[in-house]
Amino acid sequence: MSEGSNLSSGLRADYKTIFVDPWSPHVGAVLLVLVILGLMVNGLFWGVFGGLKLWGDWFNTAIGLGGLLKIKAELDSPLIDRMSLMNITLIVGAFAAALISRQFDFYRAPRLEYIWGALGGTLMGVGATLAGGCTTGGFFTPAMHSSPAGWVMGFGLVVGAVAGLKLLMWTLENVEWGMRVPTPITPPLRAWHPWIGVALFFAIVAWTVAWFGAGDEKLVNRAIIVISGFLMGFVMHRSRLCFARAFREPFMTAEGGMTKAIILALAIAIPAASLLFEKKLIDPYIAIPPTFWLGSLLGGLIFGLGMVFAGGCASGALWRAGEGHFKLWVAVFFFAWGGSTFSGILRHWDVMTRDVDLESIEFTKVGTQAYLPDMLGGWGWAYAVGFGILLAWYLAVRYNESTEKFTVI
Repeated sequence: MSEGSNLSSGLRADYKTIFVDPWSPHVGAVLLVLVILGLMVNGLFWGVFGGLKLWGDWFNTAIGLGGLLKIKAELDSPLIDRMSLMNITLIVGAFAAALISRQFDFYRAPRLEYIWGALGGTLMGVGATLAGGCTTGGFFTPAMHSSPAGWVMGFGLVVGAVAGLKLLMWTLENVEWGMRVPTPITPPLRAWHPWIGVALFFAIVAWTVAWFGAGDEKLVNRAIIVISGFLMGFVMHRSRLCFARAFREPFMTAEGGMTKAIILALAIAIPAASLLFEKKLIDPYIAIPPTFWLGSLLGGLIFGLGMVFAGGCASGALWRAGEGHFKLWVAVFFFAWGGSTFSGILRHWDVMTRDVDLESIEFTKVGTQAYLPDMLGGWGWAYAVGFGILLAWYLAVRYNESTEKFTVI
């Protein structure tokens, strides 16, 4: 075999390893944290629910419910709002990754699963409203910012996931309607999918460069979001990284690989974020919701229940929607609509209205902002709490992998 043939064969193998074969979720977790840290260096943070809620606000306004729900008259453009833009580019990133790997398809679900998607999405919208964020903005990012709100929501997610699995299994055993698998639909231009995916990548790069060089501070900020959201979607698709699986699978199959990936991500992210806080590159309170502890707990429980029926969390639903899952598009729609509608209902009772105390700490009727270094007098005890929880979580997962003691189905 010639040297040229060897080179060609080697490049094909590299292409398959990077763009076709699934990555380890641990690799995905590390890469995701690096992207998040890049956002934080620029004074930004990762969130999903705010962008979805904006989509729901636009829909409610379009159908005439804006005034009733007290939605502001002039809404931000979905392409300019920070979280909305990040969600859009995350979907595009996952779409591009699925195309390049030839894994994009029209994934149709049985009719009953669309009902589950609508129910699960609505519950996720309700839970995220109460917790001040989803598995991203209510759990992962606050935990990364050393807020107990994240850990309390995490506990609620566990309880909700267990309850959701039991309810889901009951429906599978007792409901027969709507479970026939529909006939597959082949997406067009399948042979061109990798090239379309590559074209999307270059389009995102061009978009980023154009805004970064626009000379407008806001557009420069949004340029960072465009490329970051795309990379998140690409990484999460390639590694199948999903918070719903991290909370669901130990109780369903006793598998703990995804859970350990999330634990690894937080073990890297917490100390890295603390350095950025100490360097004053970002204010830790910027991503801490005023929901500790009641809102975080109730929101986590309701969200955990919903994500089991929806088949994904917030970010997981987005990247799987980009992969072509129709059920997840239904879940995303009802997540956005449910979050907007429930936020409007609570707005009438001032439940989530933010106020500020004498120490400039925001609070609502369901909780307050809580930051462990300020609560415990420094980083020593804050690290002890954070890493103590991670160690206990890891040991519980490893024990369950060996004994299956915590499985509920």
